[in-house]
Amino acid sequence: MKGNSILRNIRYLLLLAEHRNFTRAADALHVSQSALSQKIKQLEDDLGVQLFDRSGRVVRLTDFGTTYLRYARRAFRDLEMAQRALQDVQDLSQGELRVAFTPTFTEYLVAPVIEHFHSMYPGIVIELLEMSLDEAENELTDDQVDLAFGFIDVQSDEIEVEPLFPERLMLAVGDAHPLMAQGTPVTPQQLAETPLALLTKGFISRYYVDSYFEIYKINPTVVLRANSISAVLKIVSRGQIATILPNTIEFEHRNIRHLALNPPFPLRTVALLRRKRAYRSLASTAFESAIKGMLTNGSLSSLRTFTEDWCAGQLEDMPQPSN
Repeated sequence: MKGNSILRNIRYLLLLAEHRNFTRAADALHVSQSALSQKIKQLEDDLGVQLFDRSGRVVRLTDFGTTYLRYARRAFRDLEMAQRALQDVQDLSQGELRVAFTPTFTEYLVAPVIEHFHSMYPGIVIELLEMSLDEAENELTDDQVDLAFGFIDVQSDEIEVEPLFPERLMLAVGDAHPLMAQGTPVTPQQLAETPLALLTKGFISRYYVDSYFEIYKINPTVVLRANSISAVLKIVSRGQIATILPNTIEFEHRNIRHLALNPPFPLRTVALLRRKRAYRSLASTAFESAIKGMLTNGSLSSLRTFTEDWCAGQLEDMPQPSN
């Protein structure tokens, strides 16, 4: 947005409306309070209306300001898209790409994909943003990110999905865990008695785990809650505490083993998410092609069959639990 006065002035308006305080908005914009005040006053003079009520302790939008802001947000997003389109370089020797992902993908998917893409297009600057699935959808619809790793069951009608591969939540343990010696799937009663380290609420995996507990009336033995998947994996790898995470994590973490549950979690499909009708930069199109190539005949090709093969071997002839 450097050098683009229209985008800059609209951003001044949006940040002041968000912070409702000239000092905080100026700090966020890295400009002086007087410069911000002057720009807002100039905009109001140009429009012939008062956009902000400055009489109270906080700055508030007037009715004129509320109406104008709605269109300003839309214009800001469209102008940013137009600027990125102009900056696209046909040979992909430069450019930017914004990718969002939920935390579990950090543990096995993001690093190899980024390494491969960077080796192909070293001039593309990649901005990686870890966030919840809901946040990723919101950032996509607001055009704050270009692509996101998520799942096919999205909430927003503004998001389109590109299915990538299946995965299943399973009981994850270290090599020394007592259940490793068991040759049959773990039952709900055994799961209830197993000390668990769970992710905190807000993780999409935790939502599925809590739903599973509720459906099968499991009162889990939770000994640890953490907002870090890396911390949970390190603790589980020591052998005495288990967790529930996607089986695909074993693809990268060889010191973690996944045990079948009976009944099993349903399969879910990992997908690449993008906003419908959004401008698709050359960098984002190249990123999608790179991922598909890695999954088709590259270093991640086994991910497409990893879950099915694992389940076929572990869940075959699984006995059903008694009611």
